[in-house]
Amino acid sequence: MSSSSLENTAWSPRNPAERVLMALKMHGSLSCSALGEKLGTSGEAARQQLVRLAEEGLVEVHSAASGVGRPTQFWSLAPQAQSRFPDTHAALTVQLLDIVKAQLGDAALDAIISVREAETRRAYEAAIAPAKDLQGRVAALAELRSREGYMADWTEQPDGSLLLIENHCPICAAATACQGFCRAELEVFRAVLGPDAEVERQEHIVAGGRRCTYSIKVARDD
Repeated sequence: MSSSSLENTAWSPRNPAERVLMALKMHGSLSCSALGEKLGTSGEAARQQLVRLAEEGLVEVHSAASGVGRPTQFWSLAPQAQSRFPDTHAALTVQLLDIVKAQLGDAALDAIISVREAETRRAYEAAIAPAKDLQGRVAALAELRSREGYMADWTEQPDGSLLLIENHCPICAAATACQGFCRAELEVFRAVLGPDAEVERQEHIVAGGRRCTYSIKVARDD
């Protein structure tokens, strides 16, 4: 079950190489055949693109056993590839945060984050309001986040919980410099998804994860 596609992201792939990078960003390590399926092409065509990208230092390959026979090669993004995705003017953002903290203090920085949190919450609540249930709210939230450059998606888990997935963080530099942004975003998610939802962050890009993921469950009655 999915609420978004590559076309919904702020960064739209314009050529085959960019589509390969986007697929690896969205799905993690893939074999040539699996990548070909994602792109609607052959595994060999995908392999040719991967070899070119590897020569540029943008993708990496490793082998893993997959039953009887030769190990399967899996391809993933190299650290250098991260620069090919939106960074929301990272250097300037970090510089401004440093200036605010140095000149005005931590309290001023906290106040800025709180104002951003409140404005984001109001905008999200208005956009999500038409949703009739928790799944609808999560789907609407994923779409909003994708439009903002987070390459977001969502899926229903075998246990009935929902998983909100953000494959990219366009404010990663700011969030790394000030963890308050991540805290505020989690609080916004909890607020807009409603009191009937329990939201917990699982994977975290700032902590070294490939993506940010949020487990969303129906709140239990105490």
